[in-house]
This record gives sequence, C-alpha cells and structure tokens, in this order.
Amino acid sequence: MTTTTLQISSFYMFIKLVLDTLLAIVSLIIFGPLMLIVALMIVLDSKGPSLYRQQRIGQFGKEFTILKFRSMRTDAPNISTAEMEKLAEKPFTRLGPMLRKTSIDELPQLLNILRGEMSFIGPRPALPSQTDVNTAREEAGVHQVRPGLTGLAQIMGRDELDCETKVGYDTEYCRNMSLGYDIKIFFQTFIAVFTARGIK
Repeated sequence: MTTTTLQISSFYMFIKLVLDTLLAIVSLIIFGPLMLIVALMIVLDSKGPSLYRQQRIGQFGKEFTILKFRSMRTDAPNISTAEMEKLAEKPFTRLGPMLRKTSIDELPQLLNILRGEMSFIGPRPALPSQTDVNTAREEAGVHQVRPGLTGLAQIMGRDELDCETKVGYDTEYCRNMSLGYDIKIFFQTFIAVFTARGIK
C-alpha cells in the first residue's frame, strides 16, 4: 500500500492547534450549562450513562476514545449509522433523534479537542471496523491530520455520502488546508446543522 505524503505547513498546524484549544475552552464555558442539562435529561429519559464512548481512528491511524452524548439505547449495536441503515435498525432513545438532528450529541467532543485528539475542522474519525474508509484514507494521506468535529464531507452531505465520496472530500480538504478554508467550513457547518443536511 502506497501512502501519499501531504505537504502541510508546520506553522499552520501550530496555529490551528492553538486556536482549537482556545476555542474549545471558550465553547465549554458557553455550552457547559447546556451540556449539564442535556446529560441530566438523557439519564432521566433512558437507562444508562449520559455519555457514549467509542473507539475511533485518529491522527496517524492511532485509536482514541471519542465522546458523545448517548442518543441510542445501551443495547444498540456498535456500528456506523450507514451500517444501521442497511440493517434497518434505529435503536434511538426518545431524545436521540433530536440530539442527532441538532448535533448536540457531538458537544462532548470539545473535550477531545481540548485533549489534542481532535480539531474543530478535519475529516470525521471513522470506526476501526470501517476498513474500507480507513484504508482509503491511509493511502490518500488523510490520517496525517487530526480528525475533526466537522469537515468538508459534513457540509457536503454527511450520512448521505458513500465511502468513496466521503474520502474524496477528506482528501480535497487535506490537500487544501488553510485557516481561510477552516473558517469557511466552520461557518457553513452552522447552515448544515440548521437544515439537518445529510442526517438520517
């Protein structure tokens, strides 16, 4: 397997890390009260913890534990949303669809960003079981960057996109990374969230 080596400015990556850290701290202060309320609502709504922990593939292909608000029952299979669609499974809690539609379930990933495991903007981290996605990303050099809370694929379709298209957008982003590009994706994410684009 041949892996593409991306040419990424070390200065850009440093500034990106600093901005990610500062923005994560500010966001946790702003959204902290909301996160506490959501955590309590989840516990009252269904049996189980408020947070959902799952292994994902991060920078350099290393696994890390991603944090999300639990939107599914505790007996839900540990597979991707796309795989659940194929199996016609939707084991959501009563609050689950609302949390996913508004992307509130992703807020705990601010802690992943603060720990340096993720960035605000980057390719969404895949499950270890998604070997087709991970292999394609490895070959394209996508794993050389930190995964993101949101990214180009998310504003272009999210769950509606097939594996090849997602990796194509991931590759396009990684080859054109810049602060200007990050800012553009950041603000377009709000439009995608508001319209619930690509969420099943």
